[in-house]
Amino acid sequence: MAYSIKKEDVIKYAPEALREFHLTAYEWIDNLHFTADPHVYLTNAAAYLTVARELFLAAGWDGDGEIGLIWIPPFMLHEMAFQEDARGVIIWHVKQEEDGISWLLSPIALPFP
Repeated sequence: MAYSIKKEDVIKYAPEALREFHLTAYEWIDNLHFTADPHVYLTNAAAYLTVARELFLAAGWDGDGEIGLIWIPPFMLHEMAFQEDARGVIIWHVKQEEDGISWLLSPIALPFP
């Protein structure tokens, strides 16, 4: 089997750290086949989901849709392209069912307003 980061090493910050993340809304993230369930990577996913829900709701999310994770490889991010740490960035995501708006929590500023 090829080398991969251990699942328990994917997210290395506490739930409260999500409060420092950049929160953005974006339309037309339509391929959700590559979102991951936080429970797969975190033994205490409920604590993270509580904070993420709170932040998304405060930003205007309607409260529908499933919160998941999206991995952005480091080669896709200019500031990370040549670093030895190959973990990339995990984006917390939820797609609002009524109008398709995606809400994103990211540890780095994303390249759109």
